[in-house]
Amino acid sequence: MKRICVFCGSAAGTRPDYAEAARETGRLLAARGLGLVYGGGHVGLMGITADSAMQAGSEVIGIIPEVLMRREVGHGAITKLHVVDTMHTRKAMMADLSDGFLVLPGGIGTLEEAVEALTWTQLGIHPKGLVFLDTLGFWSRQREVFDHMVAEGFLREDFRPLIQFAASPAEALDKLAAFTPPTVAKWAERAQR
Repeated sequence: MKRICVFCGSAAGTRPDYAEAARETGRLLAARGLGLVYGGGHVGLMGITADSAMQAGSEVIGIIPEVLMRREVGHGAITKLHVVDTMHTRKAMMADLSDGFLVLPGGIGTLEEAVEALTWTQLGIHPKGLVFLDTLGFWSRQREVFDHMVAEGFLREDFRPLIQFAASPAEALDKLAAFTPPTVAKWAERAQR
């Protein structure tokens, strides 16, 4: 792995632990010789993660669509800031430039980015792992939703273990490093089962 894409909030949240987890994530990326790919903002957990990674010596690549350049205040003090035309371009570029995904606390946009990356792994579009950093149990209800999808027959049971959660940034990065992509069954073969 060379670079990790971090999805996280453009807000810092209500608890200081979220910001501390973002700072620790940035420091650990640099300590492990990994670059950071992220949404390009200078605000919230995005800015905290990027600043921490930069200060620790990591390469930091931000990707921000024009429409969010002013709202999320594009970060001007990182290695490279790409300003792109659409959110779709942003997400595709984030996936192309990274070797795995780490999901810190965030809102609807963070969740949407994470679920799309998981879908791409499930479909075999890319072979990249994703880990939710479950700071203070932030993602515990999302874990229950994934389990419910399995119980109700909408998510294959053999895919569920690939949706990982970690209590610390170090554990999350260890899980990404050990990730093995799933073997994707062809749709025709699955329909015959």
